[in-house]
Amino acid sequence: MTAADGTEKPDTPAQTSAAVTPGTPILSPVGRLLRTTAFKLSIVYLLVFSLVSVALVAYISHSTNSILTSELRDAVDQEVTELKTQFARGGILRVVRILDNRSREPGAGLYLVTDGAGQPLVGNISDLPPEVVTRTESVVSTVPYMRLSPRTGTEQQHMALVRVVTLDTGFRVLVGRDLSEREKFSGLMWNAMRALLFVTVLLALGTWWFLSRSVLKRIEQVAVTSNRILAGDLSGRLLVTGSNDEFDRLAIGLNQMLDRISELIRGLNEVSDNIAHDLKTPLNRLRNRAEEAVNAEGRSPDQYRQVLESVIEDCDGLIRTFDALLTIARVEAGNRTIELTPLDPAEVAHEVLELYEPTAEELGVTLTVEDNLGGEQARLALANRELLAQAIANLIDNALKYGRPAAASAHVKIDLQREDETILVSVIDNGTGIAPADRERVLGRFVRLEASRNSPGSGLGLSLVAAIARQHGTTLRLADANPGLKVSFGLRLPEKS
Repeated sequence: MTAADGTEKPDTPAQTSAAVTPGTPILSPVGRLLRTTAFKLSIVYLLVFSLVSVALVAYISHSTNSILTSELRDAVDQEVTELKTQFARGGILRVVRILDNRSREPGAGLYLVTDGAGQPLVGNISDLPPEVVTRTESVVSTVPYMRLSPRTGTEQQHMALVRVVTLDTGFRVLVGRDLSEREKFSGLMWNAMRALLFVTVLLALGTWWFLSRSVLKRIEQVAVTSNRILAGDLSGRLLVTGSNDEFDRLAIGLNQMLDRISELIRGLNEVSDNIAHDLKTPLNRLRNRAEEAVNAEGRSPDQYRQVLESVIEDCDGLIRTFDALLTIARVEAGNRTIELTPLDPAEVAHEVLELYEPTAEELGVTLTVEDNLGGEQARLALANRELLAQAIANLIDNALKYGRPAAASAHVKIDLQREDETILVSVIDNGTGIAPADRERVLGRFVRLEASRNSPGSGLGLSLVAAIARQHGTTLRLADANPGLKVSFGLRLPEKS
């Protein structure tokens, strides 16, 4: 088994059991080979190329034979016409003399002159079937004949394309051409076809080897990693070779998906633990107050009313906590009903400021908006108005609760400015800030630093803002304000038309 770093790990019993689905037949090595995609592709490749090769060779052989036969027929017909002309000029003796000379030449055609009874007078053909010479029609036909081999000195049977004509005096003249060259060419073509089929088989085997070694091995790694994850080991990752091919891009995408799934599962486990831990106290307090009210004797209606009001306050706190969790879950799920439209973030910031101004005055905190966005077109950003308002409100609420200095005038500022191709929204306070080691941790759910343990809250404010920032295609950043804390996130600009 291949791990994320490329090392091999032994299969665990859980992985082995996950790899075999109940009811799946266990195949022999040959059976597994026959069912592999590489083997099937190789067979298809072999069949297709074999059929194409045979058809191509057969077509070339047939076409070439037809052309050669046509040329031989034309040559025989032309020579017969010439001999008829010579007969008309000099009679049978002239024809015999001409054919006798031609039959002695190297590589000559086939010639034979017979009398009316079929007895040969001159020529270079022997053992010719009698019916060939005695036929009355003058057509070109293919016949067997015996010919002396110049190499061995023995007679061998050959095939010839011949035409027999009967002259006016009753003599018959046969003119033909040997078909050995045509047969040799046909044999050469079929030998080439056999060699081509052999090469095709080798290429098919090479294709099978390549697919088995490279392509299907990567696919097998996906199956093994999937079985490993199904067995409960979420650390399994696909091997990335660095070749940047399709499999590498697939592996990178799947690894990122697995990282995200692992992160969500880890977050779910943390949320479950945090809910069990952080909600246990208010639930116990709620139960104790109700039990105290039930068991108390001699209390006045006002005292019971106070207990009920405390119970209602605790219930409201629990409801706010669950509402925040639901909001984070919806935002992180990437709800498609959330629409990003061009808007002026400064307007949203001023609306939130007016909402928190009375609370800030009571706490002695100066709350301001610093707008550095410039002209009208430069002010627009893609955002969801409700989510943007909620993010700014959560950051101001955190700053008012935890960002007030102990011995100086408190100040919270909403800062808006352009940064590259985004509008940066920042909430800055002049309090004690957050240590760099804790800035990543406070973005988790139900995380509360020791300094804020005695203050009301659930530890979900920054988690919600971080989720809203991700929904807007950016991340939440925490930095020093010297003194205090600066919390920022970006908003994308609308596309230019």
